[in-house]
Amino acid sequence: MENMSSAQQEIDERTNLAGSNKFELLLFKLGSSAGSDRSELFGINVFKIREIVAMPEITVVAGASPHLLGVVNLRGQVISVIDLPAIMGCQPKTGLNIMLVTEFARTTQAFAVESVEDIVRLDWGQVLSAEASTADGLVTSIARLDGNTDRSRLAQVLDVETILRTLTPSSGSDVNPETIGPKINLKPGTIVLAADDSIVARALIEQGLEAMGVHYIMTKTGQEAWDHLQSVARVAETEGKPVSDKIALVLTDLEMPEMDGFTLTRNIKQDTRFRGIPVVIHSSLTGNANEDHVRNVGADAYVAKFVAEELAATMRKVLTQL
Repeated sequence: MENMSSAQQEIDERTNLAGSNKFELLLFKLGSSAGSDRSELFGINVFKIREIVAMPEITVVAGASPHLLGVVNLRGQVISVIDLPAIMGCQPKTGLNIMLVTEFARTTQAFAVESVEDIVRLDWGQVLSAEASTADGLVTSIARLDGNTDRSRLAQVLDVETILRTLTPSSGSDVNPETIGPKINLKPGTIVLAADDSIVARALIEQGLEAMGVHYIMTKTGQEAWDHLQSVARVAETEGKPVSDKIALVLTDLEMPEMDGFTLTRNIKQDTRFRGIPVVIHSSLTGNANEDHVRNVGADAYVAKFVAEELAATMRKVLTQL
């Protein structure tokens, strides 16, 4: 309980790290995994945590998913509680003691965990993509908590979008070409450069861009997108062309290993080679604070994940303003 109250205080006193390529990670434990007595550290970006509470009484919902513990009534709001240890294949040693209430991507839900350990401030450069080492996509990246040293403690950063999609798969198509509106006509020879570290988010974005009729290149981190922009800029220079003749728009997530979307956007907007290329931030980190940060780093628009029609409308609006 002491850890929980101190972590809640940290969240309440959250300082603005946007634009510095830093973020804060809430660390927690879920118990031991099969074949091991060790409890590994897991993490979620603090911006996604609305509050941390001791586990209240849960009302079991008939016919619910096996990983849904039930619902709780929290200050007048009925919230689903997800058994996070079960999803991650862990067995709590002392029970499901803590509830993390998360708010992002237009939804509110709670995750049951065994214990809350700490909040750490990290540079995104300390976080590496875990996609090559995880088959199910539930872990998006690995954070080196003590810096880039061999002896650093490691924490697994969860891909909450993929976890929720696994728990409640979509019953229909996420992208309807009939409702997404008219095709977007990019300048001939140009593409959309997109960046997102979530497997599920990338699949949805690709479906949406294809329905919009635009060519695109998808990258997995802000650093990968930035490196691609550098490469395109070198080619454009040799051809005597502006980079905007090759890149029509950059679409970026905020939370990404190596370089976050705030830093990517600021880098683009401060580089004269990329003048005239709009940046749209597409993120599950909703809320006034994050939207203020988006404006501060110079992004041309912000759109919350994931409604394909809203993404298409935002892209059309930004492109017609050029």
